[in-house]
Amino acid sequence: ADVAYLRSVLPSTTEDAFFDYLATLDASEVTVSAVPEGSVVFARVPFLQVKGPLLVVQLLETMLLCLVSYASLVATNAARFRLLAGPDVKLMEMGLRRAQGPDGALSASKYSYIGGFDCTSNILAGKLYGIPVRGTIAHSFIMAFTSLEEVQPRELPPQAGGEPVDLPALAESWLGRVCEVLQTPPEKANRGELAAFVSYAVTFPCDFQGLLDTYCVRRSGLPNFCAVALALNQLGYRAIGVRLDSGDLAQQSKEIRRALRACGAHFQVPWFETIPIAVSNDISEQSLEEFSQEGSEIDMIGVGTNLVTCPLQPSLGCVYKLVEVNGSPCLKLTEDEEKMTIPGTKTIYRLYDADGHPFMDLMALEEEPSPVAGQELEIHVLGQLGESSKVMPTTVEPLHRTYFRDGQVCEPLPSLPEVRSHAQASLSQLSPAHRRLREPQPYPVAVTEKLHHLFTKLQEANQ
Repeated sequence: ADVAYLRSVLPSTTEDAFFDYLATLDASEVTVSAVPEGSVVFARVPFLQVKGPLLVVQLLETMLLCLVSYASLVATNAARFRLLAGPDVKLMEMGLRRAQGPDGALSASKYSYIGGFDCTSNILAGKLYGIPVRGTIAHSFIMAFTSLEEVQPRELPPQAGGEPVDLPALAESWLGRVCEVLQTPPEKANRGELAAFVSYAVTFPCDFQGLLDTYCVRRSGLPNFCAVALALNQLGYRAIGVRLDSGDLAQQSKEIRRALRACGAHFQVPWFETIPIAVSNDISEQSLEEFSQEGSEIDMIGVGTNLVTCPLQPSLGCVYKLVEVNGSPCLKLTEDEEKMTIPGTKTIYRLYDADGHPFMDLMALEEEPSPVAGQELEIHVLGQLGESSKVMPTTVEPLHRTYFRDGQVCEPLPSLPEVRSHAQASLSQLSPAHRRLREPQPYPVAVTEKLHHLFTKLQEANQ
């Protein structure tokens, strides 16, 4: 069917032999080596190398770029959010409604998890990939209630067993006491919001959380949540969190923490003051920087649009270039040195210093011997190719592994959690100067003396 379709769209002068070839296309002659998934890769360093018959490897170009470009972009974007948030704050991916279609949303969920996010609101991603799923109560759910009379069912048995209790009545009895502690008028607490919280709590007594800003955080959302959470506590249950979705999130988080501490101390419920506070609402890198500068009591951050659409860099710009044909290295020439290809089949090495930080990636021709730790190397840094310099690595790591050969996957493929762990380990190995997001120290990528000589020779031959 594929060949028939191609016949219908290609010019009628296309030779039959071409279609006969496509019908017998075989990938067994293709070899693919790559940097392990989850590795940090720098500009100009080939992270995938494909060898095989020219026509076959050309047919793979678009597919491979499609598979790796967006995936790498989202994982990188997620890693930036993780670095800004720090290790202790939980990050939830919630971009399903803003992603470029269902496939883009699934990719975003998967690769943001690799980049360091803890969970996703995308249930299908949880089912397919085993990513932890999390979510919270919705504004529309809260707005659907108007009074406590609408709550059905109403009764909840104590966790330790016993006679069921009318939870709406119990929560309402707590509301007045909470409002007295928080110094807010009970009549300002929206009864529809209270009913929504109670209805949710009856259904999920071990997983109750409140969305506080449907009406007014201070006068309604917060006292209603505390009333329901204290009613649950009386029956032996613990609320698991609150969420804010508008306003000055950092400032509100501090006010909410003070209120939770006040209720916890007054009603002698110690765990109350540590209830996790989650925030959402168009969170960006700038938002995380502001949270850090202002100080906050935020425990979890939900990121959607600015994670999955990657607005700071909407595309990664991966390229797939021919570097050797029939054993002869080839070179794409341009006036812009950054866009020149590096000729020849190469082996890539990462060089480490005595502190265990990578300080340079080195490209060598495949036939060259591997660099040796503790021995001096003469290299040429890209961007400064006219000058040679010498380095002495403490450790040398080959970056590429062969994953596909003779039509078979030949390297065990890691699980998603293993890729995620590897990504975080790769990032943690970088020196702080290279890892920082604002004005990082450029990470040098270099070529060996032999590869530099080949590069120069091909340049001169084409001038």
